[in-house]
Amino acid sequence: MQTSQKHRSTAGIHRLYHHQPMQDIDPSIFQILENSVCSDTGSQGNNVSFQTYKEEYFTLESSPATTGFVACDSPSVVSGLSNRSPFSSQGSQSCLSDQHHSPDNTSGSPISGCSVTDDGNGLRYKLRELEISLLGPESDIIVDSHYCCYKSDMLRWNRNQIAEMTNLNLKDVLIRCAHAIAEDDLPTANSLMEVLGQMVSVSGEPIQRLGAYMLEGLRARLERSGSAIYKTLKCEVPTGAELMSYMSVLFQICPYWRFAYMSANVVIREALENEPRIHIIDFQIAQGSQWVPLIQDLARQPGGPPRIRITGVDDSQSAHARGGGLHIVGQKLSQLAKSWNVPFEFNNAAMSGCEVELENLRIQPGEAIAVNFPYVLHHMPDESVSTQNHRDRLLRLVKSLSPKVMTLVEQESNTNTSPFFSRFVEMVEYYTAMFESIDVARPRDDKQRISAEMHCVARDIVNMIACEGAERVERHELLGKWKSRLTMDGFTPYPLSPKVTEAIRSLLKEFNGNYGLQEANGALYLCWKQRALVTSSAWR
Repeated sequence: MQTSQKHRSTAGIHRLYHHQPMQDIDPSIFQILENSVCSDTGSQGNNVSFQTYKEEYFTLESSPATTGFVACDSPSVVSGLSNRSPFSSQGSQSCLSDQHHSPDNTSGSPISGCSVTDDGNGLRYKLRELEISLLGPESDIIVDSHYCCYKSDMLRWNRNQIAEMTNLNLKDVLIRCAHAIAEDDLPTANSLMEVLGQMVSVSGEPIQRLGAYMLEGLRARLERSGSAIYKTLKCEVPTGAELMSYMSVLFQICPYWRFAYMSANVVIREALENEPRIHIIDFQIAQGSQWVPLIQDLARQPGGPPRIRITGVDDSQSAHARGGGLHIVGQKLSQLAKSWNVPFEFNNAAMSGCEVELENLRIQPGEAIAVNFPYVLHHMPDESVSTQNHRDRLLRLVKSLSPKVMTLVEQESNTNTSPFFSRFVEMVEYYTAMFESIDVARPRDDKQRISAEMHCVARDIVNMIACEGAERVERHELLGKWKSRLTMDGFTPYPLSPKVTEAIRSLLKEFNGNYGLQEANGALYLCWKQRALVTSSAWR
């Protein structure tokens, strides 16, 4: 993955990418940097008919038969140097004097990017404080280094120089700042973060909103607070009911989760057709809402429904959002199955996927098995993180079950083993497209959208920028890399039928016309304009 151009080529979908070449970055940014040296000291620091895919199953107002099923199982914050950036303090505490290298630091920077000793209690702004202040109480490119080679010894810019910088392209300034950090040019990084603080806004254009969260990630990388921010935003704030509401917003206005659920369900329905006993193992069960339409569809099949078992693997965020353990999912799925006269059993596997062993799955003889990985396998550390390599261990375990099908939905992004700077550039391009896709669905000042982005997307951005080693849990791969790994672990592609494509094309009619679907390499690519953002594939 360190040669991302190679992997994009082997993936065979280079035409789906639309990156801004580094050559296109405004060269005046470097001239301004060269002219900005001053002597002041100090700085600031994703014919089978699922007729029940209707809105009532994807909102907080479910029908009586599905009460409590909220299809907002999102997996996926946020200081700065001004009130435009979500987490900054008045008077930042910089760790720029810490020149000790971390063994997990792949960027070559003397700053490790994370600290496990900070429990998050010292965060400069809690998310709720930000919402009150902003929203009211109601509420594959590898960049050649010669394009970014200038290293300045400036310490601080005056007001006129900062004003001149703010006329530049925000993407360029973000990339230049990340390059300065990667090159240990900390004075330049501090000055650029001061500029960025005046350019970003969580209620502005898509790039301004993205910039606010990326700025927080850069600051967290320097201040060794990325892990604390990620853990706090993931587990403590907001409350379960609030988090469910934010996830529901994204579920309604973007097709990413419905794409994952619908594409996987159509494949699983076909693979398990006419099987008397089926066992679905879901490694991201969340609220269990993915299985509502599948259970109902199986209940209507000729000859009567099969006996269904679902094993749900959980994570701490899902339990937090539900406000309780997996027994809640089991009870509601059981009630639904009973109302449709479907024999049903739920197996509770309340643990991380990394902890799953064969005995946790309770496999029974004669079952037809389907395994579902929706936006979760990238969380499993691989050989680049740990000698235990949970990613391959888990895949080999799944393969040993001889499943009828395994479905995989992942973000099409190259952030796993990429070093910090190339990872940052990839993130700028990827998340610019994602934030644009969110932007078209709600007004710029929409409070729900702002909160949803903060709580469900931005924390992942902070983690990818600020953390390294085991603390960086957001590790996306391109489909080409997934194919290589799955092949080595004994899997072969499971062909997607035209029914899958038909179902997704029908789904996308409900969303903005800039969403598109591409078929390549035996997989489906969900795109925003010409940028592939999510892939759905099947294996056996």
